[in-house]
Amino acid sequence: MTDNQPAINDEQIRNAKLVWDYHQMGHELRPVDVAIGLGSHDLGVAAFSAELYRTGLFPTLVFTGGNSPTTAKVFPRGEAVHFREHALTLGVPDSAILVEPNAGNTGQNVELSRQLLASAGITPKSVLLVSKPYMERRSFATARKLWPEVEVLCASEPMEFDDYLKSIGDETLVIDMLVGDLQRIIEYPKQGFAIEQDVPENVRTAYEDLIRAGFTSRLIGR
Repeated sequence: MTDNQPAINDEQIRNAKLVWDYHQMGHELRPVDVAIGLGSHDLGVAAFSAELYRTGLFPTLVFTGGNSPTTAKVFPRGEAVHFREHALTLGVPDSAILVEPNAGNTGQNVELSRQLLASAGITPKSVLLVSKPYMERRSFATARKLWPEVEVLCASEPMEFDDYLKSIGDETLVIDMLVGDLQRIIEYPKQGFAIEQDVPENVRTAYEDLIRAGFTSRLIGR
């Protein structure tokens, strides 16, 4: 949204909450061979990955991600590197962590993590993707397309939408990202990047209303 855009109203928050809920897969967590923490601006991914490791859900944790315009200033050495450092402070042993420092998008997160695991002699049958709360569905759809032979579960830090907005501190940025991720869920299957996901009519209507309201900074092709 532009600087002169009106303040976010209650209807836009309700629409954003619908999209937020859709992005979350609601998977029941169980032990897996490997977890992959997807790099982003949200250090909560690393913290939640560490929390899940400590429960014994998986023996190996991959952090993947280089840099993006959103994260370069926050994580100057790269997302995966900073995520690893944070996980170490939370009790994850260095021997349990693999770092993939080059991925620039979700497809590369999956493909390069897969290659890193193979080079370490690990061929998992089940993988847990740990992401931002609104990235669960897109990461699932991407992994199911690019890594169809593994069972894919998704998880994210358990936060209510309002609490997440407060934690990030920028409502417009979060809603822009919600909209951008849903656009990719809709469009990427046509390009062979992900499997198709059903989008309920009320979610699609909320998404279209948010686009008309100007939450478009994360849309592709604009």
